[in-house]
Amino acid sequence: MPGRIGKINNVEKFDSQFFDISTTEAHIMDPAARMLFEHTYEALIDAGINPKELWNTRTSVITAIFISETRGHMLFDAQLSQLPMIKNHMPVANVISHWLGVTGPSHNIDTACSSSNYAIVKAYELIRAGDCDTAIVASCNLCFHPRIQYQFYQLGVLSSDGYCKPFDSEGSGYMRSETAAVLYLQKAKNARRIYATVVHGKTNCDGFKAEGITFPSFEKQKLLLDEFYEECGISPDELAYMEAHATGTIAGDPVETMAIDQSLCAKRTTPLLVGSVKSNLGHSEPASGLCHVVKVLLAMETGIITPTIHFKNPRKNLIGVIEGRIKIVTEPTKLQGDKICINSFGFGGANSHVLLKSNSKQKINNGTPDDDLPRLVAVSGRTEEAVKTIFNDVSSVCIKLFFKKK
Repeated sequence: MPGRIGKINNVEKFDSQFFDISTTEAHIMDPAARMLFEHTYEALIDAGINPKELWNTRTSVITAIFISETRGHMLFDAQLSQLPMIKNHMPVANVISHWLGVTGPSHNIDTACSSSNYAIVKAYELIRAGDCDTAIVASCNLCFHPRIQYQFYQLGVLSSDGYCKPFDSEGSGYMRSETAAVLYLQKAKNARRIYATVVHGKTNCDGFKAEGITFPSFEKQKLLLDEFYEECGISPDELAYMEAHATGTIAGDPVETMAIDQSLCAKRTTPLLVGSVKSNLGHSEPASGLCHVVKVLLAMETGIITPTIHFKNPRKNLIGVIEGRIKIVTEPTKLQGDKICINSFGFGGANSHVLLKSNSKQKINNGTPDDDLPRLVAVSGRTEEAVKTIFNDVSSVCIKLFFKKK
């Protein structure tokens, strides 16, 4: 069993008073809930939203959480089991909705590795249908219990060396990794900041497979892509880059690559650039879809596609890669185009695909001031230490006009 795993630092730290949560409640809260409280707040601030503005609004909260590795510990610990467990066992989406005072649909989506991409599609559909005005999509994956690691090892999906090598002939599986990420979705006309626009989102399911539930289906993955681009009216030739699910498993990569090749590359005149962030940080399972989105948004903001590492030689059955119709991005590459698609598949057969379009509005002077006029930076914190930390952060970065409406 591989001895490597991707970890988040300081998971045990949480400013409970900031969120008006008692110390006792914070102590027994699922760590994933604590992290999503923090990241939800950060996502709203980044969107230019004061969380208090959302009170009594039709904002949906959709979480994508697969396995809680702490609940068993909470139940069987003699001391902890005597405490009220409401904050540990309440659905995290409902707890966030309660904290923000929002009234839109609030639920969790669990489709294993495609959970957060499914959640994006669901949020997109809810907003389009008028069931909510805005949506928070939140996902977290924390790896605590060695037994869970061992179960994935028995399933045969973990790499033997602890590295994730998508598309590579030496890839034998993936390395598990921790992630916490939150997106805030709203209608473009109401947005104060726009990183990208969701052009379309779609899901399907493999159904019965003679090989077993965990084996991917080429037919259903290809069908998803075929129907997707027919519905949204976008030509595969318009895709600047594709962020693949690509975990590095022996079964998954060939099936996904063949579906991409036959559905998309057959309709293109140039090779399709493809990569996977899992090579850089491992597989964060339900939260992996949001990791793909973050990588895509960074590419759109910087104009550079982050390379897929650990790729040297393609597997023998990746015909599209070998024959040049698919090009794996192995070096920092300039993004040419404004549309990027994202694949995400669950090992239970739940497939999803999302297409994002970058914000076309150009930043003046690359977003930096072109004069020497002083700018006022308002800083607040609950403690003196917090204010000093923010001051240090502000003084160490190049200030951009982030709060201008894009």
